Amino acid sequence: MIRKLILAPAAFLLLLGGSSCSSKLGTLSAEDFTVTPQPLEESGGSVPFTINGRFPEKFMKRNATVVVTPVLRYAGGETAAVNGATFQGENVQGNHQEISYRLGGSFTMRSRIAAYSPEMLRSDLYLTFKATVGKKEVAVPDLRVGYGVLSTATLLGNALAAEGCAWSEDRFQFAIAQKQQAQIKYLIQQTSIRTSELQTTSVQDFLKTLRDIKADQKAYQLDNIEISSFASPEGNVRLNTELAQGRGKSSSAFVENELKSLGLEAGIASRYTAEDWEGFRELLEQSNIQDRDVILRVLSMYPDPEERERQIRNLSAAFTELADEVLPELRRSRLAINYVVFGRTDEEIQDQYKTDAAQLSADELLYAATLTDNDVEREGVYVTAATLYPQDYRAYNNLAALAYQKGDLELARRYAEEAVEKAPDAAEANANLALLTMAAGRSGSNFEEEVQGYLSKATGAKNYTAVLGCYNMMCGQYATAAKNLKGTKTNAAALAAILNKDYLTAAEALAACARQDATTNYLRAIVAARTGQTEFVVPNLKAAIALDPAFRQRAAHDLEFAKLAADPAFQQILR
Repeated sequence: MIRKLILAPAAFLLLLGGSSCSSKLGTLSAEDFTVTPQPLEESGGSVPFTINGRFPEKFMKRNATVVVTPVLRYAGGETAAVNGATFQGENVQGNHQEISYRLGGSFTMRSRIAAYSPEMLRSDLYLTFKATVGKKEVAVPDLRVGYGVLSTATLLGNALAAEGCAWSEDRFQFAIAQKQQAQIKYLIQQTSIRTSELQTTSVQDFLKTLRDIKADQKAYQLDNIEISSFASPEGNVRLNTELAQGRGKSSSAFVENELKSLGLEAGIASRYTAEDWEGFRELLEQSNIQDRDVILRVLSMYPDPEERERQIRNLSAAFTELADEVLPELRRSRLAINYVVFGRTDEEIQDQYKTDAAQLSADELLYAATLTDNDVEREGVYVTAATLYPQDYRAYNNLAALAYQKGDLELARRYAEEAVEKAPDAAEANANLALLTMAAGRSGSNFEEEVQGYLSKATGAKNYTAVLGCYNMMCGQYATAAKNLKGTKTNAAALAAILNKDYLTAAEALAACARQDATTNYLRAIVAARTGQTEFVVPNLKAAIALDPAFRQRAAHDLEFAKLAADPAFQQILR
């Protein structure tokens, strides 16, 4: 009897120890884990996801450690997520999340598949487990918790093809407003024009312009002549008024005689300023007169012209300098011819290009390229412009735009790089290099740094916000992308709207796309599928495949059309 009493507790302890030291973990089910989003989605070149999970009661032994790693499996391979999570039982000494044996525990894991590839379209997300109880490794079956990758965002690569480069504009103007000015100076209290003043360079240039206008009235158009006459501000206002008026009359008479002798007609607008205090201030500020600052203060303190003059005269030394250096410059008449210079007509530019293009300016050549819709002819004009004006970046940039339009990204990049080499801060060339870098895809570890560098110098380009929006989309910043592409009617703008679930805006952008291509039709099919208009899916897919057969294989695996997998019409277009 005594022996039984001793053995019973021992057996009990053995059983207890066997129970607590069991090498088995509890059972897990896929229902214990929720993956968001479902299906997975490509974003910014990777596949991010969040797993919310729960270990059930009595799963985690007190001395157990479990490492959970998400793995995406697809035909031909698998890719582990960039990070997993480690959990431990209550008796394990460590820094990982502790899971109660009796109560279980919940967790949230945020991870991603680092680099998306097209094979992942049809795939499954598994949770794999590496578990130990004590020092013994135990097996935990893999669990399938997610499926497929929605890769609609990757259509940006296709959408960029229709986005278009920024063109460099010519500065050619058929009619250019010009102004030729001259100045006639007068002696103190005089209104007659001295012969010496008519021999000055400014007056001679003024007269030469009138002769040029008379000689070629096809190239020039005389609008009018302005005459502004002034008196210096010393003396009384009445005298200065008479002087300014008199100088205006003598200047007008001089101009009228010249017009008459040349047989030209033009309106003459004459005005006068009795006391030129503004001109006085400007000349004083530019001078080296010792008491300049004192005199400027006097000008600001005394609004009355006569009081100003008295106060300035009190500065006798300063007034002497003013009389010698400043006041003589204010006794004058300013003459200005307003006229128009006409450039070559479109026909003249085209004829000149055919006979001797070297006689055309860089702007005339760039303008000549806009006079044809034939891309081969345009390319020839830009090549000529680049040859004749090798330091002008604009022809190279436009050659890049043409090459991009033809789908030759390598040639487009060479031309764009040459444009930036000649003009490092040229906004449109930098915008185009940003676009070309994105169109080439994420190649190289410095992809984002390279695009950002180009964008930093592209702010003045007309397509800057559109290119920036495309970059936002490539980085997975869909809301920002939609904002930057707002109002743009392109495939890229439609894609940004789709990714933000704004299907009305997407449909409007697609309807107004200037370049309707295979991607336009494929995006229409996606909008139709997402909005339940299944009758429009197959026609748009059919149109997309007709323009680009590569869309057939994509559509066959695209989860956007998963609900149509059994539809006979859908199956038919995939054959």
